[in-house]
Amino acid sequence: MQKDISLKLSPAEAADDAAIKQFIARSLGKTETDITGYYKQKQSIDARGRQVWINLAVKAFVDEPFHQRAISPVQFIEVSKANKRVIIIGAGPAGLFAALKLIEAGIQPIVLERGKDVKSRRRDLAQLNREGIVNPESNYCFGEGGAGTYSDGKLYTRSSKRGDIHRILNLFFQFGADESVLYEAHPHIGTNKLPHIITAIREQILKSGGVFLFEKKVTDFIIEGDELKGVKTADGDTIKGDAAILATGHSARDIFELLHEKQLLIEAKPFALGVRIEHPQSLIDTIQYHCQVRDPNLPPASYGLVEQVDEKGVFSFCMCPGGIIAPAATDKEELVVNGWSPSKRNNPFANSGMVVQVEKTDAINFFKKENSKIDSSPLLLMHFQQAIEKAAFYAGGGKLVAPAQRMVDFCTHKVSTNLPDCSYLPGVHSVDIKNVLPDFISRSLQKGFMAFGKKMRGYYTNEAMIVATESRTSSPVRIPRNADTLTHPQVNNLYPCGEGAGYAGGIVSAAMDGERVADMIIKKER
Repeated sequence: MQKDISLKLSPAEAADDAAIKQFIARSLGKTETDITGYYKQKQSIDARGRQVWINLAVKAFVDEPFHQRAISPVQFIEVSKANKRVIIIGAGPAGLFAALKLIEAGIQPIVLERGKDVKSRRRDLAQLNREGIVNPESNYCFGEGGAGTYSDGKLYTRSSKRGDIHRILNLFFQFGADESVLYEAHPHIGTNKLPHIITAIREQILKSGGVFLFEKKVTDFIIEGDELKGVKTADGDTIKGDAAILATGHSARDIFELLHEKQLLIEAKPFALGVRIEHPQSLIDTIQYHCQVRDPNLPPASYGLVEQVDEKGVFSFCMCPGGIIAPAATDKEELVVNGWSPSKRNNPFANSGMVVQVEKTDAINFFKKENSKIDSSPLLLMHFQQAIEKAAFYAGGGKLVAPAQRMVDFCTHKVSTNLPDCSYLPGVHSVDIKNVLPDFISRSLQKGFMAFGKKMRGYYTNEAMIVATESRTSSPVRIPRNADTLTHPQVNNLYPCGEGAGYAGGIVSAAMDGERVADMIIKKER
């Protein structure tokens, strides 16, 4: 007999296999020897009260042999001699999962990645952190796996209607993720493990006869009438295909500029901009778990915060427990920060983006105040984003040293006389952050931090430090596509896809959008 059981356990009980079996037996009126095994179906933390509970849903096996979780791996076929070839521009989650889906259907993907493979990319990241030298083609945003490879590996998404979340999680498990991604409420892989998974996906694409080319930066589209015939790359190659998926990520500004230059429709898209905020992880644990010392059976605590301030949304973004702040610039003379965590989330700091909604009118008012020429093009918000990143770079003094300030000092208009220890390796420099950010963002953040301090007692503190600037939350440009075909309105075989096109926000939603676009190509070919 197999039974689905829901349990409410203490953290210590939930970490003890024997204790779980005891509770299963008790709930079924059986003895422990009757329980031959179980596996977890869902696990979440309830920290709303003084006592922290683990909600656990399991499938229990009673008086019959235990069987492990049944997962049928996806089968991939040989496509090296396929009649149809699809160019995929970008090897982030959207591009990789689109490639896998096409292979299942017998279509050959040709994946073009402007950056390097994960192993080579790691050397460029080390130089970025140590010396503040940015390789525009190989950094935290560009390279195999895209920005997601070194982003933390969060697999949680609210985009449940955009695709099959369980299929995406199963594929991550198939390619090497821990089984916990299948049952945890907020699954997480970890930056240290993601590169191995990304490599395994690439090896599968190659094994199946797909093409995977690194350091292949697309510089032009070959378009005849309303058909894309191929692309040109920076090294002079011309690559042809029956269709192209444009999955270049939120930071491929050169692609946005190319589309605009070729008079292909793009739109300015609202996004969010602000700072990274870093607290001691022990402080966040104390606040969230209502304790002085975190129970060793609990993971480092996280949080999610949102507040409406002067009709602007202020919210936390990409919260990284036990994490590190990283330099995410993609070009010289710009300063961008992001966050990531290893799989164990065992660093002493907790960081999160804290950002404010930015609309077109905000950018127009900013450039008016700066006495700059008003940009009426679809690149308006991208140029606004660039301007703030440049201001942060010069405020930090160069070499990716980041402008920083203690939280309460920022809210009370004081330059911090000293700064706490920080995980950001290039270093921080004490400045008044309100001189780096536009006024509306500074004001919104100040009011937001004080409001968050009332929601989370202890959050508003000078133990916390803000680091500028968190500006790559999403793409500031949308590449429109037809709702029924998912193709660009002017090119009937060009498929804008993923976060860079404005249709996703994170690893899983980008992967689902890649599959959705691939499905549309498959249906069209059939």
